[in-house]
Amino acid sequence: MSKTIFILALIVAATGLISPPLALLGGLIYGFTAAHPFHLESKRLAKFLLQASVVALGFGMNLQQVLHAGRSGFLYTAGSITAVMLTGLGFGYLLHVGKKSAFLISAGTAICGGSAIAAVGPIADASEEEMAVSLGTVFILNSIALFLFPLIGYAFHMTQNQFGLWSALAIHDTSSVVGATAKYGATALAVGTTIKLARALWIVPLSLVTAVTLKSKARIQWPWFILLFCLAALLNSLLPSFNSTFGVLNHLGKIGLTVTLFLIGTGLNKETLKTVGARPLLQGLALWIVVAAGTLALILSNWIGV
Repeated sequence: MSKTIFILALIVAATGLISPPLALLGGLIYGFTAAHPFHLESKRLAKFLLQASVVALGFGMNLQQVLHAGRSGFLYTAGSITAVMLTGLGFGYLLHVGKKSAFLISAGTAICGGSAIAAVGPIADASEEEMAVSLGTVFILNSIALFLFPLIGYAFHMTQNQFGLWSALAIHDTSSVVGATAKYGATALAVGTTIKLARALWIVPLSLVTAVTLKSKARIQWPWFILLFCLAALLNSLLPSFNSTFGVLNHLGKIGLTVTLFLIGTGLNKETLKTVGARPLLQGLALWIVVAAGTLALILSNWIGV
């Protein structure tokens, strides 16, 4: 029965008739009420679909806008990552969270959620339990952000540019950034996606620093899909005669993202909450509140912008 429900819900998510937040909500309901029949396959599919969908979304972007937002995001990111990492490690120390779990949660908050954790975890020689705790913490907060951020954006009458920037700086995963900004508007989606991907490039230097510090020989994962996203935006800008084709690809990217969020939602369940525990979740929550409130204040006061 659970297999049938999962497959039917997956088909509904792939129709494009429901929004990304609704797909995530459906996935969460399934995850907490049914036994997942395809748990490992779902995780692998979600990872592939996220990257493929981001590339497809590039066919709806203008290269000039991508470069402008990317430059702005680079400047903010360069200064903020170190501050977030140090603050996160400080919270982890105060709350007596394991060193590796605290490091991974901080890295996920500072850069791009699960992708950063998956990249630096093996380099830090993190155990499966430490990886699960860190990923679970980030995914729980991501789910909250997808629903909460648009409401806050409307409450503060944020512009499309402001909301896109805030989402990219304060929401962990690319999937939730795209989901939240897509709900807010097309400009917010373009700004949020571009700045988040520029931020994701910092996986590489963080991995290198981690490897050097810990003298690790683990293989560093390069986020090639970000370069493909830029190539898709370049093609969209240079070949206007293919606008109809690119429009179809962009639409498929949005559908792929909706399916991705459904799959991510199905991966969260009661066991995830038990595995995470109170201390790591409290560390992640405290760090996230500091980052979200701090960047919101800076954006609303026009200290930073795009």
